[in-house]
Amino acid sequence: MKRTTALIATAAIAALGLTACSSGSGGSSSSAASTQLNVYAWADEIPKTVISAFEKETGIKVTIDTFDANETMISKLAAGGSGYDIVEPSQYAVQQLVGQELIEKLDHSKIEGLDNLGKKFADPSYDKGNEYSVPWVWGTTGLAYNSTCTGKEIDSWDALWDPAYKGKIYMLDNMLSAYIPALQYKGLKATTTSEKDIEKGTQALLDQKPLLAGYNSSNYADLLASGDACVAEAYGGSAIAKVTAANPNVKFVIPKEGGTLWVDGFSVAKDAPHRDAAYKWLNFTLKPEIAAMLTNDGGSATPNEAAKANITDKSLLDNVAVYPTDAQLEKSEFIVDPGKALTYFQQGWTKVKAS
Repeated sequence: MKRTTALIATAAIAALGLTACSSGSGGSSSSAASTQLNVYAWADEIPKTVISAFEKETGIKVTIDTFDANETMISKLAAGGSGYDIVEPSQYAVQQLVGQELIEKLDHSKIEGLDNLGKKFADPSYDKGNEYSVPWVWGTTGLAYNSTCTGKEIDSWDALWDPAYKGKIYMLDNMLSAYIPALQYKGLKATTTSEKDIEKGTQALLDQKPLLAGYNSSNYADLLASGDACVAEAYGGSAIAKVTAANPNVKFVIPKEGGTLWVDGFSVAKDAPHRDAAYKWLNFTLKPEIAAMLTNDGGSATPNEAAKANITDKSLLDNVAVYPTDAQLEKSEFIVDPGKALTYFQQGWTKVKAS
């Protein structure tokens, strides 16, 4: 997932805290409910055109703060008094937020447009029935390579363990993401919570370590374009799509072993001070013409199936870095909260990074 670090101004936080206090612990709509909406989201995942259109249609002023990690967002909500109405957790973070009672169960009687979602996102494994979240943006974890460097087409995670590319292999610098190819390379499910399976994944990462140029979640696409990297684990989305469009030698594929999906969606924060505005936001972003802006203006994939008719650059629908085929999508799994098994991943990851 493309993730850009963003700082939150102290003054803004103070103002939000005052707003939350004035609304009362029950989070009921106040006189400000129709004029203000506070959103805490991933950087660069809500196009400015979407915000402007919402403000114009509703008269509600949107204030957006951004985070660079789900853990940062969860900690902010857990501390209390955040003043946020809408938050944008990734799929596994939805499960964690529900467990900590930091987001509200959605009132579907107040939501229109859920039937616009594609089949894969209408009843996701991490949030059955979309009880706590409305998917907004999605992508895949796959494999990117420079065909000039590899000298052949690639369709398997095996390439990340190929000695022929030693010193020009990059893995994503993210624990759960790194374990995806390691587990699937060993013929295991990326969603496993088995201690023995995770140990096998850890050993695969340890075996791979001498071949790596490094762990990199930021500029691997540029390294592939320049030829400084041959193969890399990569997040599908706008960043890699731009590189593949500009450089025909750079390819993005969903490996034959499966790959995985990530989803960032909108949830209503517990005790949201502007709940009415929050539901207006959910309804607005479910509109096909609005959801299409995510692709048209942001270059990312929308889970809103009805929105595809409004996408202006139809070539993006055929770019697997943005929109994988239905067959690839069917094979891909959502990475969910591993629960107690997280400890096994953390122990293994510490060992890999220290090796």
